[in-house]
Amino acid sequence: MGDIFKAYDIRGSYPAELDESTAWEIGAAFVTLLNGRNIVLGRDMRLSSTALAKAFIKGTIDSGASVTDIGMVTTPMLYYAIIDGNFDSGAMVTASHLPAVINGFKLCQKNAIPLSGANGLPALEKLVREKLFERSRNASAGSYRKLNLLGRYVDKLSSFVHNPKPLRVVVDAGNGMSGQEVSALFKKFPTWDLIPMYMKPDGRFPHHVANPLIASTTVDLQKRVLKEKANIGVAFDGDADRCGFIDEKGERISEDLITALIAESFLAKNPGATILYDLRSSRVVSETISRLGGKPARCRVGHAFIKEQMRKENAVFAGELSGHYYYRDVGFTDNAIFTMIWMLNFLSLKNVPLSLLIEPLRKYRSTGEINMQIEDKESVFTSLEKFYGDATKDHLDGLTIQYESWWFNLRSSNTEPVIRLNMEADNLNVLDEKKKEVLRIIKDAEPSMRLL
Repeated sequence: MGDIFKAYDIRGSYPAELDESTAWEIGAAFVTLLNGRNIVLGRDMRLSSTALAKAFIKGTIDSGASVTDIGMVTTPMLYYAIIDGNFDSGAMVTASHLPAVINGFKLCQKNAIPLSGANGLPALEKLVREKLFERSRNASAGSYRKLNLLGRYVDKLSSFVHNPKPLRVVVDAGNGMSGQEVSALFKKFPTWDLIPMYMKPDGRFPHHVANPLIASTTVDLQKRVLKEKANIGVAFDGDADRCGFIDEKGERISEDLITALIAESFLAKNPGATILYDLRSSRVVSETISRLGGKPARCRVGHAFIKEQMRKENAVFAGELSGHYYYRDVGFTDNAIFTMIWMLNFLSLKNVPLSLLIEPLRKYRSTGEINMQIEDKESVFTSLEKFYGDATKDHLDGLTIQYESWWFNLRSSNTEPVIRLNMEADNLNVLDEKKKEVLRIIKDAEPSMRLL
């Protein structure tokens, strides 16, 4: 089985770490853990997803659950199904943006509240590893049905489209699950001209890995935007819970700047609303929210933490540097196609090029995320705190050091011996100087450090 239980979900290589037998056990344990008998399940297009879904379904039915199978869908549609159908729980067979050999499960309670390392997954892992579900088998009580939600879900998404002006939109679905939903959506709005790329679901990912955060995956999209003289380009990951954007000049847009842009739309409709941003985001995000009269709130990295904080603070919107964007209007869940709709609404309203809307937000310089393999994390964090003793600092998620003209956050990976550095400064000279300084301190504290 291996170490397949992660901080936010279950994932591993198929079939070496995650196979049908383990999927059955996860299904049976899922029913035992939540004692929920009404489950909805979806899957992505990976070559192993059908087999893993069937095994999971059998495990849940063998434990007395009633399963509704909504077929090959996006993860946001699975969230919608849980909430709209008032299911006790839901499961999505997917490995999101990861390579084809990897697969996994995203598991939710009622109202699409996720199971995570802080809420449910450790208990589920215990049930699986100790086979504690076996005495819960009750095959005669279980049932199975199929349900097609595409039309109803697209109608729901369509209700958020406002005054669509003529726009040329290049969409790269990455051979993931967004293709069918995007195509159905655009058919409802003829003023939007869809220029499709890699829309057919294909678990082999024949063109590129479906991960818009990797710059090499959007090269084709950037070229196509320029060739077609499009207004915007959109790239989706494998299960369409995150996305990236290209402006009309073919330039990638940092995901935190998208957070600031969408915040303007929400604050125009919800004056004074709370908006969350993950602590790796540019300072311009909180500055923009405050300038527009909103209440900016920093949050930890990771969808489980963000969704929990959104509910507590009744936040209308949240943005994460990884390209996840979260909305109160869809049950405090992340939804990439919904994000595309908000961007197209904003372009229709403003009627100016996307690059001009983004340019004022590019006031700082950042390193992007720098990943380092390291063994002794504690000594690194201790050394940095000591060296920057006069800084403003906090430990909301890892270590954040702040000065007037620059700041950085250093976080540990939840799943591997890796630390992740994000740094921002007022200008390139300060950024280069402080980046070298921080990396030197890390290297001195842990000589085995290796940049990834």
